[in-house]
Amino acid sequence: MEKRKLVAISGGENGRVLESGMCAPYETKSIDEEIVKLTEKEKPNFLFLVHAQESLEIQESYYQTMKKIYGDNLNCNCQDLKSSELDDILNVKEKIEWADIIYEGGGDTALMIKLWQEKGFDKILFDAWNNGKVICGISAGAACWFTSCNSDVSSNDKNNFSFESVDCLNWIKSHFTPHCTEKGRYESTKEQLRENDLVGIMLSNGCAIEIKNDKYKLITSDVITDVLALKAYWKNNEYFEEKIDLNDKYMPLKELLSKKQDT
Repeated sequence: MEKRKLVAISGGENGRVLESGMCAPYETKSIDEEIVKLTEKEKPNFLFLVHAQESLEIQESYYQTMKKIYGDNLNCNCQDLKSSELDDILNVKEKIEWADIIYEGGGDTALMIKLWQEKGFDKILFDAWNNGKVICGISAGAACWFTSCNSDVSSNDKNNFSFESVDCLNWIKSHFTPHCTEKGRYESTKEQLRENDLVGIMLSNGCAIEIKNDKYKLITSDVITDVLALKAYWKNNEYFEEKIDLNDKYMPLKELLSKKQDT
């Protein structure tokens, strides 16, 4: 039985309403459809988290966007679990038990990991994953399941980006980089991999990795055509990099996470 199911989405727009009043494009449709398909249910229960955002107002707005996608378009029953609810353990466990899909949104990865560990919510999520819930998320909500990730550092200068390595939940033994075609992501990941000695997975927007037990495949957007997926690592002070096959075929996860020079 395939119990552990995880989908990590690098990035992509979800049709949200922008500050200008215009709607962003909907770029993750094919990935969202695959997430629902993984439940093997006609009307699954979708639980949305956005604990990577501190503002409860932003959490609510984000949820309303996702409710339109998963509720109106993908035929799911929808609830959310806000960060302010995590102290009510009975409510938390009730919602987690109800859910077939647990989806974390984007934002501040380090902030979210710290909150989860303080509240013990990381252990609840780990049990949910082991019990067959479809665990998924985008950007910070994708990176958090790995050993560590490449994360941007907040700055007042929008033209000057810096990046740091953040320790994550360590479910998947790899260093994850979302939005890898953004300026500075690739270069900073290369240096981070030199330090942490892990195999890195770098995905561009419009690309997600689906992991079912010990196998994986990539899911790509029908809208974003120039997606990129890379595997990279250091071995004996030499840097290795290769493209990950984008075809819709399950492959052994062990091979993806291994340094080929070891085999």
